[in-house]
Amino acid sequence: MRPLRTVPVGTVLMALLVTLLATDVPALAQQTGTNEMSGQNGTFTLTVNSQLVIETVVVKDKKGNFVPGLTARDFAVTEDGQPQTIRIFEHQALSTAATPLPVTPRDDEQITLYKTLTRTQIAPESPGKPQYSDHRLLALYFDMTAMPPDDQLRALSAAEKFVRTQMTVADLVAILRYQGGSVDVVQDFTGDRNRLLSILETMIVGEGQGSVESIDDASSADTGAAFGQDDSEFNIFNNDRQLSALQTAAKMLGSLSERKSLIYFASGMRLHGLDNLAQLHATVDAAVRAGVSFWPVDARGLVASAPLGDATQGSPGNAGMYSGGAAEAVTTQFQQSQDTMYSLGADTGGKSLFDNNDLTRGIVQAQSAIEDYYIVGYYTTNTAQNGRFRRVKITTDSPLADKLDYREGYYANKTFNKFTEADKERQLEDALMLGDPVTDLTIAMEIDYFQLNRAEYYVPIIVKIPGRELAIAKKFGAEHTLIDFVCEVKDETSGMTMSNVRDFVNIKLSDATAAELAHRPVEYDSGFTLFPGKYTIKFLARDDETGRIGTFQTTFVIPDLNKVTKRLALSSVVLSSQRVNLNDALYNATRGKEQAKDDAANPLVQDGQKLIPSVTRVFSRDRQMYVYLQAYQKDLATPTGASATTSPAANSDAPLFAYVSLYSNQKLALETPPIAVGAQPATRLGIVPLNFHIGLGGLNPGPYQCQVTVLDPAGRRAGFWQGSILLVP
Repeated sequence: MRPLRTVPVGTVLMALLVTLLATDVPALAQQTGTNEMSGQNGTFTLTVNSQLVIETVVVKDKKGNFVPGLTARDFAVTEDGQPQTIRIFEHQALSTAATPLPVTPRDDEQITLYKTLTRTQIAPESPGKPQYSDHRLLALYFDMTAMPPDDQLRALSAAEKFVRTQMTVADLVAILRYQGGSVDVVQDFTGDRNRLLSILETMIVGEGQGSVESIDDASSADTGAAFGQDDSEFNIFNNDRQLSALQTAAKMLGSLSERKSLIYFASGMRLHGLDNLAQLHATVDAAVRAGVSFWPVDARGLVASAPLGDATQGSPGNAGMYSGGAAEAVTTQFQQSQDTMYSLGADTGGKSLFDNNDLTRGIVQAQSAIEDYYIVGYYTTNTAQNGRFRRVKITTDSPLADKLDYREGYYANKTFNKFTEADKERQLEDALMLGDPVTDLTIAMEIDYFQLNRAEYYVPIIVKIPGRELAIAKKFGAEHTLIDFVCEVKDETSGMTMSNVRDFVNIKLSDATAAELAHRPVEYDSGFTLFPGKYTIKFLARDDETGRIGTFQTTFVIPDLNKVTKRLALSSVVLSSQRVNLNDALYNATRGKEQAKDDAANPLVQDGQKLIPSVTRVFSRDRQMYVYLQAYQKDLATPTGASATTSPAANSDAPLFAYVSLYSNQKLALETPPIAVGAQPATRLGIVPLNFHIGLGGLNPGPYQCQVTVLDPAGRRAGFWQGSILLVP
C-alpha cells in the first residue's frame, strides 16, 4: 500500500477534452491537428487534449482553525518540480453547525416511482450551474454481495437514521448499489430527504447473494455456495469483482471536482491465498486519482465470535475442532475480513468503522471530516499519458498558514493508440514497472512446486483469462487472438529478480472453438526453477488487438521440504480435467530447444502430453478429473546432519499407498481404491509420482471437499491434502 501523509483530504484528477476557442489552455498543452480532406471548402478542425488536475487544499493555522480569505495568488503549485499555473480557484464554505432538516410529510405513491430510478452514471456538474458548490458530497455504497440479509437490513437502517436525524443543509447524498452484475446509481446526489428515505425503505433485502464468497478453511462447513453456469469459472475470485466495482464507483465520482466521501457498507472483504493484489492497488489508485476517500463500515457491528463459529453455518465437523485449528481459523478469518477494508480507508484518506453497532457513526465520521477547503486546479504541462506517478507540491505565502493538507501526487492516465512495435514493447515494460496496476483483463493464476533436487524446485504456473474478454480478429482467413505475456519473479526479502518470461502467443482457433470463446477461458502456462523462500510474482497479459492489459500480482512461498521429517513430504497437488498433446497445444511458452528443456523439467509433462491444472477447480460431470502429486520418500526425510540409515524410509523399497476421497455435506461421496506406487529408479529424492483418473459421472452437481491421503507403512508416516472443488452438469 502507498501511505498518504494527508489522510483526511480527498482530491480528484479529471481528463477533459477542451476546444481551443472555449478554454484558456496553457501554451505547452498537447495539440493534434487534422488536415483538410479533398472536397472540403477550405475548413479544418483543430482539437486539443488537455489534462486538468484538481487539488483540494485545507489550510489551517497554529490553533487548527481554517484560514479563510486566501486567493489564487497566495498559492504556488509545482508538479515534479515544474511550476504550474493555477487556472481554477474556489473556496468551498461548509457550515459544520448546520441544523438537521425537518422531516416533511411524504407521499407514499413516490415509493413505486423511486424503485425504477436506477442509473449507471453520476450526473456531472452543469456549466454555469454550480449545484455541488458549498456542499458535502456523501455517497452511500451498499455492497450486497458482501452482506447477508441481516447485515443488509442493519446497513439500510443506519442510512435511514442518518437521513432522518443527522443530514444537514450542507449535505448532498447519493445511493449506489452493487449486487454482482454492475454498479447501479439508485439515486444521484440530492438534498431531498423524502426522496432518499423512499429509496432506502424500498431497497430489497437479500439482493446479490448469488456471488457471496465461500470460505474454505478449518472453520467452514462443507455446504458450498451457489455458482452460475456462465460465471462459475471466476466466482471464487469474487474479491476482484468487489474491488473492481469499487474502482468503477470511484471513476464515476471523479467527474466532480469537489471532495467526495464514499461510505462502503460490507460485512468484511477477505483477501487470502493467491488473490490478485494488483486489483487492490488499482482500486486505491483510482480513488486517489478521482478525489474519493473510502469510509468502510463493517455491517456486522460488534461481533462476539464463538470459538467454533455461530449458528449462521454448520459445524466444521473435522479434526480442527479438537486440535484448535477451527478456533484459530475463525479468529484469522474475521481479522482478515477487516484488514482489506482498513487498507481501503487508510490509503484513500478515509477511516474505517469496526466493532460498533451504531453504523450511523461511520457516516457521521465521513460527514464531519469534510470542512472548508480550497479547490486549486491547473492544466498540467506534462501531457504524456504514461501512467507514471507525478509528485505535486503546494505552498502558500500566507503568514497565518501553519499546515496544508492536500494530495501529494497522482498517477497519470494511460492510453493505447496506434503504437509501433517499439512503442508496444515499451508499453509492456512501463506497465510492469508501474505502481498503479492496469486491470482491464481478468486473470486467474495457479502456482505449484515440485522438488528437483535437494536445493531446487520447479515452479509451474498456469494462467487463465476469460475468452469473452479477448478480441477475435480475422487475419489470413483464420480466426485467432494475439496475446502478449510478461512475467517477473522477485525475491521478497532482497527484491532481486529471480526469473522472468517474455512471450508473444498467436492462438489459432477453429470455427467451433472461436464460436465458444465467449464462454471458455484461454489458458497459458510457463515455469521457473527456484530455491526455497518467499517470492513476489507480477504477471501481465495484453490483448494485442485492443491494447487492454491485465495484471496479476501476489506473493507465494516455496517450502523447504528437506526439513520435513515427522510426516511425508508432498509436492503441490494438481487437479485437472484435461491432458493436451504437446504438438496440438494452442499455446507454447518457448520454442525449439528451450521448449524441450522446459518440458523435460516439468513433471506435468508425461508421455508427450501435458496436464493442464484447473485454476478455478470447476469440473464437469462428463469428464474425468486427474489428480497428480509427488511424494518424496528417501533422502528427503533424512534430518540434517544424520546418516541415511537413521531414517526407516531411507533403507526401504516398500511402496507408498495413496487414495482420493470426495466428501459432500461432510459425507463420503466417492473414494478411489488405494494404489501402491514405488519410488522412481535412480532418483536420490525417492520421488514417488501419484496419478489418479477419477470418473465423476455418478456424482450430483455441487460443491465437494477433495482429500488426498498418502501412507508410508514402512516409515510410519502419512501425508494429507484437502481442497474444494465444484462439480457442474
